[in-house]
Amino acid sequence: MAWCEGNRVDYVFGLARNDRLEKTIIPELITATIESIRTGKSARCFNGFTYMTLDSWSRERRVIGKAEVTAGEANPRFIVTSLQRSEVSAPHLYEKIYCARGDTENCIKECQLDRFADRTSTATMQANQLRLWFASMAYALLCGLRRIGLAHTKFAEATCGTIRLELLKLGAPVRVSVRRIKIAMASACPWQDEFELAHARLRNAVA
Repeated sequence: MAWCEGNRVDYVFGLARNDRLEKTIIPELITATIESIRTGKSARCFNGFTYMTLDSWSRERRVIGKAEVTAGEANPRFIVTSLQRSEVSAPHLYEKIYCARGDTENCIKECQLDRFADRTSTATMQANQLRLWFASMAYALLCGLRRIGLAHTKFAEATCGTIRLELLKLGAPVRVSVRRIKIAMASACPWQDEFELAHARLRNAVA
């Protein structure tokens, strides 16, 4: 944080919670608890305040506390930032800026686990780079399929691994002629409608 401030770089970092921090959002936790009981759903409130550690920080900094109650359990979280209250509100900072980091991490994780982008164990840098390119291209294609072809279906928010295993990994006879390639899907295939819809949408997208 000190380096960022010294080099005019704004930041938003997660901050480990402690008793002092949790005491600052007790009113918000009470409000969130009441709202959660009233609606039967998760509830959250935010509180922005200045904070300084007892010995490790050189100055006070802006901290955002998220007082959330989920399934009757309190789940307080905190972030520290150089952005001022006049620049961005506490809810927007936490939900739209800080949480976007988590969405990006999920995409990287999905590419690694579902498209095997972590298999870079060959002896040369060039071969490992080629594997990453293949994995990244496959991930981009599956994301396009999910966004365009599978919108408003069961697979609209499915992981790439789920789409690969349930929708694409099928056993089917393939007949190749001079004019076309025919793939005969089984009549009992459970996702025929989704497959057909995705095919029609992708054809329209490239037409």
